[in-house]
Amino acid sequence: MDLDVVAWVHVSRDRLLAVRSRGRDLLYLPGGKREPGEDDWSALSREVREELALELDPGSFRELGVIRAAAHDQPAFAQVRMACFTAGYAGDMSAAGEIDEYRYVGRAERSLLAPAAQAALDLATTHGLLSP
Repeated sequence: MDLDVVAWVHVSRDRLLAVRSRGRDLLYLPGGKREPGEDDWSALSREVREELALELDPGSFRELGVIRAAAHDQPAFAQVRMACFTAGYAGDMSAAGEIDEYRYVGRAERSLLAPAAQAALDLATTHGLLSP
């Protein structure tokens, strides 16, 4: 069974934004599961607002791609299907809700990322958002 989620891919200074949820050992991308009836934009903008206190810009919202990877720390799910999006934002970033930490991760730190976040790092590189 797949865990179906949306994720925000944000790169600054050749580093990928990642978050650590409370009680988790690895970093994930900002985002999460859709609520019933939510489309991708609604789910992602809500999740980013809840996790990082930011407002995503709907005019710059773009799909980057969909990745599949082993589900980390999710015993009921074998795989994660993660739809990845880019978007500009407004506000001052801060860890909120269930997020304990946010940080920017470079390619050399990929081992800090959960498998799906590692795949998203590769996707961002393929699209030229990160240096190879």
